[in-house]
Amino acid sequence: MRDPFPPPPPWLVDLTKPYAEALYLPSLPYHIHEVLFAFILYQSTQSLFSPVLSNLFFPNIYPKLTRRTRINWDVHVVSLLQSCLINGLALWVMFNDEERYDMRHSAVERVYGYTGASGLIQALATGYFVWDIVVSTRYVKIFGPGIWAHAITALSVFSLGFRPFCNYYGPVFILYELSSPFLNIHWFCDKLNMTGSKLQWYNGMMLLAMFFSCRLLWGTYQSLRVYQDVWHTMHLNTTIPVYRELHESAHSSIFAPRDGQLCLGQESCILAQTEVMKFAGTHTQAIPVWLAGVYLVSNLVLNSLNFYWFGKMIETVRKRFEDKPTDDFKRNRRASMVEEMATELDHETLSGPKTPIEEKANALATGNAVANDKAGVKRR
Repeated sequence: MRDPFPPPPPWLVDLTKPYAEALYLPSLPYHIHEVLFAFILYQSTQSLFSPVLSNLFFPNIYPKLTRRTRINWDVHVVSLLQSCLINGLALWVMFNDEERYDMRHSAVERVYGYTGASGLIQALATGYFVWDIVVSTRYVKIFGPGIWAHAITALSVFSLGFRPFCNYYGPVFILYELSSPFLNIHWFCDKLNMTGSKLQWYNGMMLLAMFFSCRLLWGTYQSLRVYQDVWHTMHLNTTIPVYRELHESAHSSIFAPRDGQLCLGQESCILAQTEVMKFAGTHTQAIPVWLAGVYLVSNLVLNSLNFYWFGKMIETVRKRFEDKPTDDFKRNRRASMVEEMATELDHETLSGPKTPIEEKANALATGNAVANDKAGVKRR
């Protein structure tokens, strides 16, 4: 499917091409306007739309927040907008892009292939991470160097899609973000004095379910597929034209180039088919080892973090069942497993390291809790 977004102006394409060629990102000039659009949208949301609308709809809450919390609030608004927008578009592309759907038969096309619609997803994600770098650099004292490094890494990985490289998997890995809306809603529930409400409870259950299914099951499976496809294409002879395999039945197959010959004269089909291998051919170089390494190691690190976070959830659940109920539990409400998990993930991914004041306050609270527990034991 061709890019549904209007094409960039010729002057912008010409301006971008020299830089794209130097970086070997040939499809970037045709999506640079979408990168800029995404960046401007998210920056405007953080700097203008979020403060104005938040003051309008929450006049008794937003103005009273500390500067740090207001910055986090605005960042969460952008994150919520971005995750809803990019997930919706990614699902739409996956269900409607017929050329991308046909790539399921060919590892070559899944790695070297390109469709304008998948390029749109890459561009919007790239624009978001450009904004993320700007914000994490500007507020590095709030978010910490870890968030800044994460933004750099994510931007590097998504930018590789403009070679194009694994363009097929762009919408696939965007679906990691299906759990992000629920995480943001949980955060807003706390700030809107809805902690422990039914909304937060049901949202928390959805957060756990989406995190497990999208990041662990779906993410791990798709990462394995990427590893297989990249390994396969690294051993291809790229000096001959690239062909795709068309499975007509379970027992026969034919090979045909992506040149639109099977479109029977339908113009839209011809244009969409011919762009699939638009950036690949006899001039295409074999996948360098460094490129495969960067992409695969990044996926491995992200998957490892996801399993680590989910392990923390399981540990919290086990502690909940091991603890014996007491009368104090009825009087003193403990944070739920969902609240602890979401708070930890939110702090690690958005808030960054705690400030010295927060560390001191946390240590003081912990000391008071221990003292209260000891006093309770003595009374019993």
